[in-house]
Amino acid sequence: MTRTTYQFENGVLVPRRKLLTSALAAGAGALLGFPAIAVGKNSLKGVTLNTSLYSSPYSKLIRPWIADFEDATGAKVNFDTPGFPVYNQRADLELSTKGSAFDAVNVTFIYSSRWINSGWLTPLDEYIADPNKTPANYDAKDFLEGTLAPERGTDGKLYGIPWQAEVTIAAASRFDALKQAGFAFPQTTQELEQVSKALNRKEGAAGFVTDNHYGWTFVPFLQAFGGDVFRKAPDDLFPTLDTPQAIAAAEYFARLLRESGPDGVVSYNPDQALQSIKSGKSHLSVQGQINLSQLADKSSSKVASTAAWGLVPKGPAGRFPGAAVHGWGIPVGSKNKDAAWQFIRWATSKEILQRAVAAGYGSPTRRSDIDSTVYRERQRANGYDIASLTTESIALSAKQGHMKYRTVAVYPQVDQQLNKAIELIVTNQKTPEQAMKQAQAASIAELRRAGVSI
Repeated sequence: MTRTTYQFENGVLVPRRKLLTSALAAGAGALLGFPAIAVGKNSLKGVTLNTSLYSSPYSKLIRPWIADFEDATGAKVNFDTPGFPVYNQRADLELSTKGSAFDAVNVTFIYSSRWINSGWLTPLDEYIADPNKTPANYDAKDFLEGTLAPERGTDGKLYGIPWQAEVTIAAASRFDALKQAGFAFPQTTQELEQVSKALNRKEGAAGFVTDNHYGWTFVPFLQAFGGDVFRKAPDDLFPTLDTPQAIAAAEYFARLLRESGPDGVVSYNPDQALQSIKSGKSHLSVQGQINLSQLADKSSSKVASTAAWGLVPKGPAGRFPGAAVHGWGIPVGSKNKDAAWQFIRWATSKEILQRAVAAGYGSPTRRSDIDSTVYRERQRANGYDIASLTTESIALSAKQGHMKYRTVAVYPQVDQQLNKAIELIVTNQKTPEQAMKQAQAASIAELRRAGVSI
């Protein structure tokens, strides 16, 4: 009995046999991005690749397509996709011991400096430059330079291939409800709190939701209130979490979650926060655009026809959207580096990334994808241009340089302290002043243990 398997093509499930037939018809050299001279049929037979990437829209898209890579090369791929905090904990431990458990891993933005400059990842420049391992049509120069920069070490070498460039934006699920209540889309932190409070529990929805990675979702508010994580990253890494501005920002943010968030909001991971607003159970959110752009997906969003989008709200000190890049890298302990590179090259090839964008992926890193008609059209919904909000946020981040705090090697330690502090405040276990002073003291201790002179 012949078993028919299926996979996604342009957002729909089709028989794999059809896809392989189409790819073969296009010629061996064009087979899903594989060059005939580098990777032929069964050229990786007997190789088992252990790969790990945190759960994300990109990982969900490519999971069913990995069978194509296995069919074309003969390799077996174990594709591990835990939640973001669990992934980072596992990867950091594995890389720090230079173990061989993984052959290809996500280079997490907040860990990029630590992992790269500690010598835990493999330089990729030689793989890219070798025509026997990388065809010219891979076109590494097609990646935005701004997405490659965080993947370079202090030695100037490239250690990761970017697959996601994410910025934080704001969104409303039921903009019709906002307008009926007499509100415009909130542009400031004051307006965001006012609208969230007024609409909380109206239409069966909470006023505001975001995910509990507060080292990412809180910092745009911290900076909007005039605070920051460090005194002047990357040169002066003295933490500044107990300043009046930081305490005021924490008090505001925790009040927003406590008084206008859904029940149990401090337990909401990115997927849960996304589902809350996609299903119309929350009115407003500030999250990554890769999540919030999905509100426009008519196949999965209950609010596709009523959603609205905008920049992160502006505070007393200005507007500070978060910006982060994630990429694929090869641990130095991998026993299958060449095969791992072929997997990474496949996963970041023009063919696969174009296919992801066609299927709705909203955070491309290649210029050709960002400029493509399919991406631009998909990012327009209800009269809003989400792609422009993204590029405007990236440009603002580059101009202001406010994301420098996030790529220093010791940020992960402070990131954990921010997560803990906001949770303590939201749950009324500590006052904002107590929690932020505790975060400040713990961060100083962590940095000194890491050898930072402060």
